[in-house]
Amino acid sequence: MTGKKQQTPGGAGEHETQGPTGQRPAEPTGPQTAEPTQEWSSKPEVDGAGVNAPALGLRGTLLFLWRQLTSMQTALILLMLLAIAAVPGSLYPQRGVNPALTDQFLAENGRWGEILDALGFFEVFSSPWFSAIYLLLFISLIGCIVPRVGVHLKQLRARPPRTPSRLRRFTGYTRTVLPAEQAEQVIEAAQTRLRRTRYRTEIREERGGARSVSAERGLLRESGNLIFHIALVGVLVCIAGGQLTTYRGQVTIIEGDSFSNSLTQYDSFTPGAWFDPADLPPFRVTLDDFRATYVQPGEAGTVGEPRSFEADVVVTEEDGETISRTVQVNKPLHLDGASMYLLGNGYAPEITVTDPEGTVVAEGPVITVPMGDTGYTSQVVIKAPDARPEQTAVVGFFLPTGTIDEKGPHSLYPDALDPQLALTVHQGDLGLDSGIPQNVYEVDLETLTPVVGEDGNPVLIRLYPGQEYELPDGTTVSFDGLRRYAAFDLAHNPFEAWTLGFALAATGGLMLSLFIPRRRVWVRVRPGDGGAVLEVAGLARSDDPALADDVRALAATLAREQDRTNGSRPAPAADDTPGGDPS
Repeated sequence: MTGKKQQTPGGAGEHETQGPTGQRPAEPTGPQTAEPTQEWSSKPEVDGAGVNAPALGLRGTLLFLWRQLTSMQTALILLMLLAIAAVPGSLYPQRGVNPALTDQFLAENGRWGEILDALGFFEVFSSPWFSAIYLLLFISLIGCIVPRVGVHLKQLRARPPRTPSRLRRFTGYTRTVLPAEQAEQVIEAAQTRLRRTRYRTEIREERGGARSVSAERGLLRESGNLIFHIALVGVLVCIAGGQLTTYRGQVTIIEGDSFSNSLTQYDSFTPGAWFDPADLPPFRVTLDDFRATYVQPGEAGTVGEPRSFEADVVVTEEDGETISRTVQVNKPLHLDGASMYLLGNGYAPEITVTDPEGTVVAEGPVITVPMGDTGYTSQVVIKAPDARPEQTAVVGFFLPTGTIDEKGPHSLYPDALDPQLALTVHQGDLGLDSGIPQNVYEVDLETLTPVVGEDGNPVLIRLYPGQEYELPDGTTVSFDGLRRYAAFDLAHNPFEAWTLGFALAATGGLMLSLFIPRRRVWVRVRPGDGGAVLEVAGLARSDDPALADDVRALAATLAREQDRTNGSRPAPAADDTPGGDPS
């Protein structure tokens, strides 16, 4: 077999693969023997018995699957799948966030809703398929990171790479002929200049009296890449830990009333799997005042558009110390073990209902639910199961600035400029004795009979503050006053600060990996005809359009410095193109 040159990608040298004497082995001249001759071919045999590939076995199969799972390509695919899997969580109501809305969706969609419920679309973030993707992504990232960390640590401790034997194949190759007496000085000057620009450098002695500087920088790029992936794992861990140990609850407080941080005081409460309600921090919150401002007629903006919402609260802690704060939208109140966010607000008219026997069956402020219009038209629902002779329900609307026209009762402006109540009274069985929980803000009127007047039509009660109305059956309804309420969201996530820290670290690592180029630069000075030959070249590990210009600028700077130092002009470059004469 004749010698064949094989050049390594790093250009460290040339190697020859030959027979023992550098020639092809002699062909046999004697009679043929049973010993077969060897065919030098890279193609597998396909005739006869063919090639028998070894079986992977269980260990080999598991190792193959592990390598596939821990590849960066798989991690990216899993990350994309995780984002896609989270989409149903924003399209469909989630049982853990709003169980009433989930039940309503199921009731309205029949069989389709049952199929989605069986697939876990109403509990996306706790479903088995979402958890499986999450865990696989977690394992894939760790499997990607751990080997790369070891390799990167070795790179940080390693010496800069050896100068390749042929620099002309690399980026920005520049060749300049210098006087022989400058050969010793230019290498030290090159090392000094490269170190000033944050390169790791090393001077090497080479054959034939040549000397070179090998320089490398940009390892921080890989450090940033690893920081990003490690921080991403940290974010995933913190999100999972937060979901297990967090709690979130909603509460509505009327002006002048208080809320104690106990489980029975919440309108709704969602704890994490590892959270114990007994660990709720003890404090009490009193709503002193709620203020809302809106765009007035003649002002810039849409009339009735809200300008600000402010809730003045007094917090009483376990030791009896009180603090006064103002909670605003996007400006929560941070307490020990809880954060309090202002979510909504509305009106709470004070209404008293008396049954025909003269017994007060409902009294006090009633939380109304805004209907969604700009005027804050709000729904009123009062259930009086103790009324006699029949259970009573009062339903209707509260109108901050009310009117009744062909559109029906509605409010013209969200502020309480002309507050009114428009109500009807219904009697019958409220269904509260069935044991099935009911929404306090809803009532099924189909099972009830409205109280009618002399004309046979349901009586529409229209009340202003301080007024009272008596129905034909003796039931009375009075509008005693008006207060406001505020809805708050209380939440606590012990991993919240860690999540933010890892997210910032991931952002910083990503910036490093994107904007720091990794490059290598080599400077060689070797004896030449009538002087010394200076060669400079570089290699980029990623897209680095400025490298070629920087390499040529370094070569020109080194030549100029030696020219000024020795008072002579360097000889012109013999060739500065990759295809020129290498000598």
